[in-house]
Amino acid sequence: MKTPFHVWIVGIIALIWNAGGAYDYVMTQTENEAYLAMLSDAQKAFLDNGPIWFETAWAIGVWFSMLGALLLLLRSRLAGPAFGLSLVGLIVSSVYSFGIADRTGMDMTPTQLGFTAAIYVVLVLLWVYARAMTRRGVLR
Repeated sequence: MKTPFHVWIVGIIALIWNAGGAYDYVMTQTENEAYLAMLSDAQKAFLDNGPIWFETAWAIGVWFSMLGALLLLLRSRLAGPAFGLSLVGLIVSSVYSFGIADRTGMDMTPTQLGFTAAIYVVLVLLWVYARAMTRRGVLR
């Protein structure tokens, strides 16, 4: 089956979108001083005090989404499961971020809330899209 053009468009956009999350993760985990300088003390404390299960879930969310984008471009049926695992990582890390962690001094602006919502929406759409492309036989 010939690959529909939209697969390439979605795959490239997904790769660029996820590269932003991967960059954030790497800069934070490597404690890049210039990158962390833009964070408040409360945000830095939040990152420094996160439990290992939060760090693990965050890594799963970031790297499986990146993998999903690459697998989509490779036309692999494993793109859907990769995006699904990323969604699980996002949900688990959000349990800590928005339900357990001390967020004192970390009020979110409407823009930040909107971006957080966009992360969920984009990831769910990528998961649904990859599953649909697998059912149609585009991803093998």
